[in-house]
Amino acid sequence: MTGRPGAAVWVWGSNTMQVDFYHLTSPLDRVLPRIAERVVQTGGRLLIVAEPEAQRVAIDRLLWSYAPESFLPHAHIGAGDDAAQPVLIASDVTTANAARNVAIVDGRWRDAALDFERVFHVFDEEAIREARLAWKALGDRDGVERRYWKQNDAGRWEQAG
Repeated sequence: MTGRPGAAVWVWGSNTMQVDFYHLTSPLDRVLPRIAERVVQTGGRLLIVAEPEAQRVAIDRLLWSYAPESFLPHAHIGAGDDAAQPVLIASDVTTANAARNVAIVDGRWRDAALDFERVFHVFDEEAIREARLAWKALGDRDGVERRYWKQNDAGRWEQAG
């Protein structure tokens, strides 16, 4: 099944949340802006989580420069008026911008993400072992719908699980 990861499946009043595992075969800078754009275009807010400071700085630069015709408002946590930011970059999971979507992009799963409606857990080959452990652990949780996406040779996403 080939698809485009799209809008969240969260149903108000239900106890189900969605975790999408994104197995990268191309650089994060080709994936993250699209996720952020989709969330913001549908009226949502996104928290982007990366522990390493260098990665957060690179994400900030990426969101300013990935496409000349695009503008994706965002900020680092603590840079001012976190609550007003549609996209917030942080070192750990927080609800400072009232996001219901979180993108964990450093490959390290955090259980605090389960408080969100949708999680984008993005990882590469270096973090595949930890992603497998998270996948397995979440399979035992009630109210969690897991989906596994992998890029094919053409760079398109295919749902693999």
